Amino acid sequence: MNLRSADLRQTACDPHRTPPSRWLLALEGTAFLEWSALALAWPFLARDPQGDGHPVMVLPGLMTGDASTWPLRAFLDRAGFVGLGWNQGLNRGPVNGTIKKLADRIRGIEREHGRKVSLVGWSLGGAMAHALAQRMPNRVRSVITMGSPLDGHPHASNAWRLFEAVSGMRVTDRSLRGLMGKAPKVPTTNLLSKSDGIVHWRASMLPKCEQSESIEVNATHLGFGANPLVLWMIAERLSQPEGQWRAFQRHGALRSFLFRDPRRLRIDDLYAR
Repeated sequence: MNLRSADLRQTACDPHRTPPSRWLLALEGTAFLEWSALALAWPFLARDPQGDGHPVMVLPGLMTGDASTWPLRAFLDRAGFVGLGWNQGLNRGPVNGTIKKLADRIRGIEREHGRKVSLVGWSLGGAMAHALAQRMPNRVRSVITMGSPLDGHPHASNAWRLFEAVSGMRVTDRSLRGLMGKAPKVPTTNLLSKSDGIVHWRASMLPKCEQSESIEVNATHLGFGANPLVLWMIAERLSQPEGQWRAFQRHGALRSFLFRDPRRLRIDDLYAR
């Protein structure tokens, strides 16, 4: 049995390796509510916390580009950071030397600003940000991912067929999977949603260690980049002084409700499949 057929058989037996349900996929149509909420929340965002001016490069999701991350980058600028696009066109995955080009861009940004670069990645962009931080931890200050396939399970996403079509790669490729599932080398925050209709929420979690955390929010996959709660959390995580990172503190009932620990199971987890 070859690797691909063996992996497909294992996927069928392991619910954590399967994509989100069709019900959750259908709910992605409500993402427009999050984009609408951004317009309403804009006057109240970016007041606190405030950034320290360090550069933050934002990596887009599969088959999207810098246009999709413009609201997030505009928010980062307003919050006191320097929001930067990835400048690689549409994201088709690690093809045509994209990882090397991004590594060169990180070096260029670091030289220009004289500071380490934080990476924020949406979906596939988050997986690539994690891979870049593994490759050059001395230049990456921190990583934040949003609904990203991080644990290396190849079929835990409803987008794996599209990825194969546009990248020319197999999701079961050993070199591709070898980049995922590793403990982060830099402070890393994984933002995930149990109502994500594209990437299974369990696939968005990395091994727990002293410099990694997973935070659950209420968001659709397509709404991560505009969800006001997600944007606030990104700014809060990025505002920590360099070298003084610590996991998010859930003080009070409101924080515990809005930003949950995904490892704590709830009754509605029965529907997060």
